Amino acid sequence: MPNSRFTEARVPDLAGQIVIVTGANSGLGFETARVLAAHHALVVMAGRNRERCDAARDRIRAVHPAARIEVALLDLANLSSVRRFAREFAENHPRVDVLCNNAGVMATPLVRTADGFELQLGTNHFGPFALTGLLLPLLLASPVARVVTVSSPMHRPGTIPFDDLDGQVRYRKWRAYCASKLANLLFAFELDRRARVAGVALTSVAAHPGYAATNLQFASTRAMGPVERWVLAVGHLLFAQSAPRGALPQLYAATMPGVAGGEYFGPRGPFELWGAPRRVGASARAQNAEDARRLWELSVERTGVTYPALANSLPREGGPRPSPPSVVP
Repeated sequence: MPNSRFTEARVPDLAGQIVIVTGANSGLGFETARVLAAHHALVVMAGRNRERCDAARDRIRAVHPAARIEVALLDLANLSSVRRFAREFAENHPRVDVLCNNAGVMATPLVRTADGFELQLGTNHFGPFALTGLLLPLLLASPVARVVTVSSPMHRPGTIPFDDLDGQVRYRKWRAYCASKLANLLFAFELDRRARVAGVALTSVAAHPGYAATNLQFASTRAMGPVERWVLAVGHLLFAQSAPRGALPQLYAATMPGVAGGEYFGPRGPFELWGAPRRVGASARAQNAEDARRLWELSVERTGVTYPALANSLPREGGPRPSPPSVVP
């Protein structure tokens, strides 16, 4: 059970496990990859920029010379890149034990991905949906497979604009970001439901970092006005925790025994902004099974990626079993 004593030192030995971390060259992804490698997993650091990923790998090896780390190019905003990554990974590895869907973008201007999707939903949801589906056979080849999808407290005000997914009628960058984070939870919970119905050994969980000072926030300021930048700067000063602490919820979700499918982990502090991991609740919209099914079917249609092993899995009625916060002294 997650509690206030959980630190990266509590991560169990991961020798023999093969782990993929997307967006691993900086921020939460880097910290996650660093800790997993330090605990003897073979870590595939996936990112858009080879030089930055190589530099991140070298930073980890400077502290852990024996770390088993590979670098691979992956652009979640380009389905051709996602397919190439999955194909090349399958050529060189027998399975995936843990997939950390960590990479994302935040509050960007209206931009289209290579496939014509609105950038935030395309990068934060459609890309990870396609990646997970393409890697599904390798995940099912593992007896301990987990998929960890990183969301945010910002999912709470989110709604999925099913009639305007690409922002063609109306686009607001923060509204789009909240929608993409809601999509992350709908996907994580639906994957868990379908895996359970299919009877396959796959644990799908979600996590969020609270308010963590990472490159994601700093990069987003380029598209902000002076007032937004000021608010963000004050928020960082008053509320943000470090990237290593922000990575703890997804590290717990990815590695600890007893984690169950459909659970959601975040910081235990006030408003889930900081602190050690605990199980946290999700909004009612995130637990809407009908919206999850609809988003899943649209994602298959948009990406062309099916999940054959789950093809006969009809979602159960009702949402995922809620996981109330566990308060441990």
